[in-house]
Amino acid sequence: MRCPFCSSEETQVKDSRPTEDHAAIRRRRQCASCGARFTTFERVQLRELTVIKGNGHREPFDREKISRSMNIALQKRDVERDRIERVVSGIVRRLESSGESEVASDLIGELVMDALATLDQVGYVRFASVYRDFKEVSDFEDFVGRLGDDIEILDRDPS
Repeated sequence: MRCPFCSSEETQVKDSRPTEDHAAIRRRRQCASCGARFTTFERVQLRELTVIKGNGHREPFDREKISRSMNIALQKRDVERDRIERVVSGIVRRLESSGESEVASDLIGELVMDALATLDQVGYVRFASVYRDFKEVSDFEDFVGRLGDDIEILDRDPS
C-alpha cells in the first residue's frame, strides 16, 4: 500500500478489525519512511462494474460516488454514518449480484433515491432536487406533492 503522504510503498499494518457491518476490514497503517498513519478499507468485490451514463459514455463504477452523494444529501441530518455505509454496501451488493457487468446510471440513481426515502425524507428531497434537476420551486412542490401522505407540508398560514 502506497503512503498517501510521501508515496513510499513501505507501509506496515498496525491494526486490523472488521467494520461494524462486517462488510469490510479496516486497517490502520504506518509509513516506514515518513511515519505517517492512515486508514484503509478492504472490501469484497464480486465483479467489476461499468456504469453507462445517459450520454452512452462508460466509466468504471465508483462506490465512493454513491457514498459522497448520500453524505451530501444527508448533511446536517440526524443519520448515523454507519447506517449510511450499510445502505451504500447494500446498494453495491445488489448491483454486483445482479449478474450484469454494465449498469445504467439511472438504475443507480433510483436505488439511491429508494434508500434515501427510507433513511431520511429531507435527504431524499435534497438528492431528488439534484438527480431530477429541479429548476424552479414548482419542481419541489410537484415532487413533494407526489409523495402524498408520507410528508406533512407545514401550514403556510402564519396566523
